[in-house]
Amino acid sequence: MLDTQTELEPVDRQLGAAIESLLFVSGRPLERTELCKLLDVGEEPLRRGLLALERDLVTQARGIRLQRLGEQVQLVTAPEHARYIAALLGLPMTAKLTSAAMETLAVIAYRQPITRSQIEAVRGVNSDRALASLIQHGLVAEIGRAQTVGRPALFATTAEFLQLFGLTALEELPGISFGEQPSLPPPVQLFDATDSEE
Repeated sequence: MLDTQTELEPVDRQLGAAIESLLFVSGRPLERTELCKLLDVGEEPLRRGLLALERDLVTQARGIRLQRLGEQVQLVTAPEHARYIAALLGLPMTAKLTSAAMETLAVIAYRQPITRSQIEAVRGVNSDRALASLIQHGLVAEIGRAQTVGRPALFATTAEFLQLFGLTALEELPGISFGEQPSLPPPVQLFDATDSEE
């Protein structure tokens, strides 16, 4: 979510412009560590530069936005211009997802990273087809393995999910209340490839 409280210096805006150039030329998401190395700056100056860029793109009503997903950042088109981009590229304006796929996507978006069995525990039905559809549409991806028996796959939303819903970060998802429903188990840990097999 855009931080409008932090005071920014001209050097932050200069760094933001340099970040914009790198992201524009790369044409792909860049890791924060990669940006630090390329710009020869630490994490705090990078954070301030990203904030300056993000703020300038929004306040100047530019046609692009800064999108964050985990440690990656990239430039994306502003969601309010989606229809023009779709017309240029000849793309349909809506993805054809079933209600089961939309329900599965909501569970993943709010509970990620999550295993298939955890999705099904929330939904109460088999989610194989819905999950396959979301993966096919590029809205969900396998991101690792859980450190539990059987090492089940973990799923999370993708940058394409953020773009489709006009979000620049997962923190922009609307808040929800689960009321009196029983709480789910705590989030699972990712499988570390360096762990020895048991």
